[in-house]
Amino acid sequence: MSLIAHGHNPREERPMRAAWKILCLSAVVLAAALGLAHLLVPDIEPIAFAEEPQPLWAVMTAFMLCAIELIAAAVAVFSMAFLVGSLMRHELRRPSPSAQSPQVSQPE
Repeated sequence: MSLIAHGHNPREERPMRAAWKILCLSAVVLAAALGLAHLLVPDIEPIAFAEEPQPLWAVMTAFMLCAIELIAAAVAVFSMAFLVGSLMRHELRRPSPSAQSPQVSQPE
């Protein structure tokens, strides 16, 4: 019995697998950037003007890590939205149980 007969479509599996990979990769990058920010520049805010003088390398590093965090978070949100949308589309296209087994009406 073929896989397509059971509603399994191999063409839909590739984008889903790619979206899961992108989601996991962006989550790993986000976690790494957060960890590096807390490890390298824990008390530095990524702004140029502060009450106390801050080393320029620390401000630039904090700014770069903050930018990486924001980009990774945005990619994670977009890939999650794609996954949820494609799952909803798949569920809406699935035939209902009543459509799979049509009942034969009996004459009265």
